[in-house]
Amino acid sequence: MTTTLSAPGHAQPQPPVPVRKPRWVRPSVAALLLGTGLLYLWDLAKIGWANDFYAMAVQAGTWSWKALFFGSLDPGNVVTVDKPPFSLWVMGLSGRLFGFSSWSLLVPDALAGVASVGLLYLAVRRLSGPGAGLLAGAGLALTPVAALMFRYDNPDAFLVLLLVAGAYCVVRALDHASTKWLVLAGVAIGFGFLDKMLQAFLVLPAFVLVYAVAAPTSLGRRIGQLLAAAGAVVVSAGWWIAAVALWPVADRPYISGSTDNTVLELAFGYNGLGRIFGEGRGGGGGGRVFTPPAGVELPAGGRGGFGGFGGQTGLTRLFSGEFGGEASWLLPAAVIGLVAGLWFTRRAPRTDRTRAALLLWGGWLVVTALVFSYMSGIIHPYYTVALAPGVAATLAIAARELWRGRANFAARAVLAVMVAVTAVWAFVLLARTPDWQPWVRYALLVSGAAAVAGLLFGADRVRRAGPVVAVLGLCGALLGMTSYTLATAANAHSGGTPSSGPAVASGRGFGGQRGFGAGEIDSAVIDLLKSTTTKWAAAQSGAMQSAGLALASGRPVLAIGGFSGSDPAPTLAQFQAYVADGDIHYYVAGGRGGFGGGRGTAGQIQTWVEQNFAPFTVGGTTVYDLTKSVV
Repeated sequence: MTTTLSAPGHAQPQPPVPVRKPRWVRPSVAALLLGTGLLYLWDLAKIGWANDFYAMAVQAGTWSWKALFFGSLDPGNVVTVDKPPFSLWVMGLSGRLFGFSSWSLLVPDALAGVASVGLLYLAVRRLSGPGAGLLAGAGLALTPVAALMFRYDNPDAFLVLLLVAGAYCVVRALDHASTKWLVLAGVAIGFGFLDKMLQAFLVLPAFVLVYAVAAPTSLGRRIGQLLAAAGAVVVSAGWWIAAVALWPVADRPYISGSTDNTVLELAFGYNGLGRIFGEGRGGGGGGRVFTPPAGVELPAGGRGGFGGFGGQTGLTRLFSGEFGGEASWLLPAAVIGLVAGLWFTRRAPRTDRTRAALLLWGGWLVVTALVFSYMSGIIHPYYTVALAPGVAATLAIAARELWRGRANFAARAVLAVMVAVTAVWAFVLLARTPDWQPWVRYALLVSGAAAVAGLLFGADRVRRAGPVVAVLGLCGALLGMTSYTLATAANAHSGGTPSSGPAVASGRGFGGQRGFGAGEIDSAVIDLLKSTTTKWAAAQSGAMQSAGLALASGRPVLAIGGFSGSDPAPTLAQFQAYVADGDIHYYVAGGRGGFGGGRGTAGQIQTWVEQNFAPFTVGGTTVYDLTKSVV
């Protein structure tokens, strides 16, 4: 049962949960899922390999089961990606079943998006009804960064799916204080750790809070169940960590991004404290501060070099620059709705379902937003896709309850403020790209103003006028975001740091891609690699460049130093042994020799190659034939 939001002192009786769903529910859900599928699957082929770095690892996984298990960048298992491999497992299995292609790579991510929208609908509907569930699902589906990441091969798509699945399990657990469902929530979070490590834990405070507060059982049993769920997190995340730790080091790839070749250091260093505090923590380069590649200008702000991608820390980060266009469209209204909802339900029973829903999704929103706002290490705007479910669900739940309680002016006024703030903020965001479809921002402003007026003057309570006010409010709230999302889906994105929005926008931030490894590859070099029969067709420093060689040639390429070229893998002695055994045919110059500009192992290997092999030019690229030593 739910408590309708109303002013203090005017609590309304809780209506019974309907036995049968209204007729409009099933076709509406079908339309939501079909529309989401169309949005995320349409013309995927134009995206190509998306992020070459992860595509290279998926390609390797289609050649080698061992590479698939570890998330290696090449089938020879020299070095891994700098993330755990859950998303690579799914995409790699797809590539093995259907053949490795852009479609087999990206379709699993798109389907993860559809599943996320469906699970979000089910989770919100269970506590707040089908109307709120549909609005939450639509809010997630139409968030620009969702249309970006669910059509991309970064780990974020599967992270969102696992987090939403975890939230759904918590909601099911709340029904009858179910240990089984709470443990399943822990399993989902554990596998989320195997997708993107500590970022998966950002929802745990909300999960723990809502179950500790609202589960219909004794305090002692709640504590025991939460401890069981914590054990499930440890087991579901720890089995792979234990397997890697117990595997002989000489027989497995180097864990990229770590300083000591362990998963735990990667989790708490480069992908943990390094992300939060910056200052060059973690990373395979031994904690060196990032030096951007030539031609890449980082904005001011942040600490530790790479943190500059996120701009200045603080509460305004999520509304500025690229962050604003990714997922902030509904954020102000969601915060307002959360505060109002918690205030109006403050006298409700402990197990009140409306307050439980607000604690769950609002807690997700608040914790994730604060961490993203203040983290000083590496952060990219597309990370905000993990914020989108919390924003969409919180807004949907609050809007539904305020609409039900609109007989009270206080509820109606809060709802009007939410519509007004959303429309104005959408106008501001769209004004950042003034030459792109200017009519949209004026149309949503007019629609939002009409809805606000209708709410404040009670027109929504007039017979047959309520649906009109509701439609106007939805247009004012969603028109700008929807148009931005459609523009995102219409554009092809590539590289390591894609961004959503229309392609016509100027500057680095909107509608395109920036970052590393997405440059043109000389076709003559590709033809050269295709003719090889060695274990590795070539070697090159840094996966940001060598990934393109492997994908275009369809031949294994050794990415010296992993992602950035800064990992100590392979060592100079190992590389020399590979060359002596005839395992590598060519060394291709022009890669990244580590963040330090050629220092470290990658630099040593480059120096050794230059001293012992003669260069020749293929197209415009310098290449060394490692089968023909000049010494």
